Amino acid sequence: MEELLKILREIKPGCDFEGRVDLASSGELDSYDIVSLVSELEEKFDIDIPVEKIIPESFDSVEAIQKLIDSLK
Repeated sequence: MEELLKILREIKPGCDFEGRVDLASSGELDSYDIVSLVSELEEKFDIDIPVEKIIPESFDSVEAIQKLIDSLK
C-alpha cells in the first residue's frame, strides 16, 4: 500500500488520501489524474486494467485501488 500512496502523492501532491472514500466521485481525482494513475499502476505492478474496471468506485479510496490491483495480479 505504501507504493500506491507514493504514486498517488506524485500524481496529486498535497491531497490527503488516507481515510477518503470519495476521491473519484468527488472530483478530487479527475479524469486526467485517473488516466495517469492507471498508466502508473499498470507499469509499477505489471497489470492490465481493463476499461470496464475504470469506474469511480474503483478509485474512490486507497483501499479500493489496492483491491483493484490485488484482483488483477
